[in-house]
Amino acid sequence: MSLNSIFQYFVPKDRKVFFPLFEQAAGNLVVMSNKLIEAVNTADLNKRSDLYNEIDKLENYGDELTHQIYTELSKNFITPFDREDIATLTSAIDDVADYIQGSVNRMSLYKVEKITQPIIKLAELVLLGSLEIDKAVKELKDLKNVRHIADSCIRINSIENQADDVFDRAVADLFLYEKDAIRLIKYKEILSSLETATDMCEDAANVMESILVKNA
Repeated sequence: MSLNSIFQYFVPKDRKVFFPLFEQAAGNLVVMSNKLIEAVNTADLNKRSDLYNEIDKLENYGDELTHQIYTELSKNFITPFDREDIATLTSAIDDVADYIQGSVNRMSLYKVEKITQPIIKLAELVLLGSLEIDKAVKELKDLKNVRHIADSCIRINSIENQADDVFDRAVADLFLYEKDAIRLIKYKEILSSLETATDMCEDAANVMESILVKNA
């Protein structure tokens, strides 16, 4: 048992706030990702706009959770695992939310009406990555199911690799077949933002793997 784990026994229960906040932040990603899936799969532009607004509000909620975690980090001397890992995991989860919101913001600002299959596929991969983050974060509380966390991290890495392939092929097709330069730029920006969201999922997985190693 690590020294930090031993210290946890002496931490007042009402100050063990990090795990609930992590779980809320990870759960928020799942809700955002599901809204993203709804948005890219509806042909109703008004409904899509409403979903964009809901995602924007959820991203703001995620920012509030991030702020709460950093506030608790500044107040608590004893933490459940390394302070740097808490800060990095918080940042990675927040970045996933930022890029989900950034993707729909681009779709809205660029007035993109036609949602392409690569956009839908990348949205699905963002959801899968968010679900795995949510699963793994829930296991961090006691680290009894280390294998479950490790498996989620492996799946997130695989999801990110799939997203790279989808992005590369989609951009290649844009350069081959899209004759309108402005449309090409719009779609490339949206695809890039969605693919980066999966990169941020991988960053979160990397932090959780580091936590596993340090607490083994």
